[in-house]
Amino acid sequence: MISEPQVEVTSSQFEVIKSIESAVGPQIPAFLKTVEESWQPSDFLPDSSSPDFQDRLSGFREKAKVLPDSLLVVLVGDMVTEEALPSYQTWLNRLRGMVDVTGMSMTPWAVWSRGWTAEENRHGDLLNRYLYLTGRVNMKAVETTVHHLIKDGFNPQTGDDPYLGFVYTSFQERATKISHRNVARLAAKEGEETLHTICGIIAGDEARHESAYKFFMTKVFEEDPKGAILSFAKMMKLKVAMPAHAMHEGGDHQLFAKFSRVAQRIGVYTVTDYAEIIQDLVRHWKIESLEGLSGATAQAQDYLATLADRYKKLADRAVFDGTDSFSWIYDRKVS
Repeated sequence: MISEPQVEVTSSQFEVIKSIESAVGPQIPAFLKTVEESWQPSDFLPDSSSPDFQDRLSGFREKAKVLPDSLLVVLVGDMVTEEALPSYQTWLNRLRGMVDVTGMSMTPWAVWSRGWTAEENRHGDLLNRYLYLTGRVNMKAVETTVHHLIKDGFNPQTGDDPYLGFVYTSFQERATKISHRNVARLAAKEGEETLHTICGIIAGDEARHESAYKFFMTKVFEEDPKGAILSFAKMMKLKVAMPAHAMHEGGDHQLFAKFSRVAQRIGVYTVTDYAEIIQDLVRHWKIESLEGLSGATAQAQDYLATLADRYKKLADRAVFDGTDSFSWIYDRKVS
């Protein structure tokens, strides 16, 4: 059980978040697409209203037969993660200074939160429909996992601290981008171009969202470099819990660990990826070149500067072998 984080959101942090609104607002159109220019799930799947739907569905299912069970398991795990979106929006709307007071507020933070949620909502919809149409997975088991995950909630250990929130989302959006891109790569390797296209387009969304959260935190560093670096170090010490780390299906509380082992084994998301994300954030926020630090902030700088290398050494020693069964694929075993 993860303990509740001891997070203190100061008035100065609140003031910083409010003060950077003027910089965030004009940039939102660069990070979010309009509804009219956005893709929709139905763009990539057989049209059920078409007279030749059955023929198209048969062809679609035939192509999906090439996917190995290991890739199906990771795809399901990624879909379950995306489907727990209600928990993520609830959390985002709790971050101090970012609350959408009316539910239809036009403040930059509220506009961002709703726009981000609207774009993310399509990801779970598309992956869910794709998996359903393949006929390759036990959808009742998958749906049960999603139900449990949303019901049980989501705790990224940030409390209502917006600095920790921006660090977490900067990290997590890059992680999901990597995961979807690697699934796209493996799908192409198997010859499943539809899934390759789907995961590629989702990864593109995650890349824009990653850029947005990194930009938000960059503005925090400009206004409050000492508070920002302490928050960055604190989030890394807490470790970035994946959004679906609490997934289970009733009795199996090792489900996320099993899913993670498969993702690691087939190269979708690895310890090396974790290390490289830390390295990317350290470079992006120019941690090593920050000046005028002393005491705790200087210690945080030193810690962050060497952290990626520590994880890379762990990656060299990590072993993720074994065999696990998944109800998602009718209890078949994946090694």
